[in-house]
Amino acid sequence: MQRLTFFLRWGWLLGVGLLAPVDLPAGGADRYRTHQPEIRRRENHSPLLAYKVTQLRAAPSSFAPPIRRLPMGTPLRVLRSWQDSEGKYWLQVETTCSQLVELPFSIRRGWLNA
Repeated sequence: MQRLTFFLRWGWLLGVGLLAPVDLPAGGADRYRTHQPEIRRRENHSPLLAYKVTQLRAAPSSFAPPIRRLPMGTPLRVLRSWQDSEGKYWLQVETTCSQLVELPFSIRRGWLNA
């Protein structure tokens, strides 16, 4: 009788020891579940790049004077958006320091036609 109790006790302990790690996060249970990929979104602090040579404008209007020329590949940070009465979308952007030496009086903010 003692041998039977001994084998049952050790068998139960061994069974729990082998099956319990399956329920842990680092166990093998993930391969049986349908794992959904993590959704990644663009973070607000990552810059956008100007895809063509463009002009920053003083106001969100086609008739506003250009205030600065932006070369292609200039990193931009979007500050806000605007839709004018004609239905065009405008973005107020700020250039980040992309050049090694940028003059302190150079204009960094303006409007782009989206």
